[in-house]
Amino acid sequence: MVDAHHHVWDLAVRDQDWISGPELAPLRRDFSLADLEPQARAAGVAATVLVQTVTVAGETPEFLALAAGSDLVAGVVGWTDLTSPEVDDALARLREGPGGEHLVGIRHQVQGEADPSWLTRPDVLRGLAAVADAGLVYDLLVKPHQLPAAVEAARRLPRLTFVLDHLAKPPVASGELEPWAGEIRRLAALPNTVCKLSGLVTEADWDTWRVADLQPYAATVLDAFGPGRLMFGSDWPVCRLASDYREVLDTAQTLVSGLGPAEHHDVFAGCAVRTYGLRL
Repeated sequence: MVDAHHHVWDLAVRDQDWISGPELAPLRRDFSLADLEPQARAAGVAATVLVQTVTVAGETPEFLALAAGSDLVAGVVGWTDLTSPEVDDALARLREGPGGEHLVGIRHQVQGEADPSWLTRPDVLRGLAAVADAGLVYDLLVKPHQLPAAVEAARRLPRLTFVLDHLAKPPVASGELEPWAGEIRRLAALPNTVCKLSGLVTEADWDTWRVADLQPYAATVLDAFGPGRLMFGSDWPVCRLASDYREVLDTAQTLVSGLGPAEHHDVFAGCAVRTYGLRL
């Protein structure tokens, strides 16, 4: 199995300024590969994708170095400034540096951008085109109101694969499906899009969630993207706010329990390997 989405951080190296407020206090500590590895191995996970957490250029080279020395991390989704005129050179430096062969994608915290059309700005589209030119994919971290711009960006750049993180953070806690589900189907109608089955437990009520609360959202993306374009991600350690690693994996397996063996393999390994070009 492949876990296509997790994080690590060391607060002595760099603050994670997004961890603020008492509700996120359980995350205000270091989380390392040494913390994750025994949990992943015990759950049968053989490889992972390490994903950026902050918009700081120094983080991605550090992650690539971690991947180069790890038997667990098969790929890194990093960060670079997509709006920079030198984005091509920045990507080339990452690819050519230590561990650069592990760079598989780029991500930006679009969810924090005030402009709902940020993804369709000319400078951003130019940066996304550079990501495609570098042979990388782009992870979409958006909220539901930003999905229309994500659809437009994916339509304008058919040669770039867009990977939707956390189902665009649907309103699981309130139980609403629309307009989120309609926008998900519009995105999935584009062949250059993929979705991660990740982040659902933290969009639900952290203390009282049940698998049934997540089912309508998982069913929507499974129907829209199909198992061939759906991949499991734990979102560890953020998932710890609502669940532990093994429960997140078991929950994902329950959510797609109607799949046959080949389709199950797609969700829990095949899609991630194909999309990110992982070498296991």
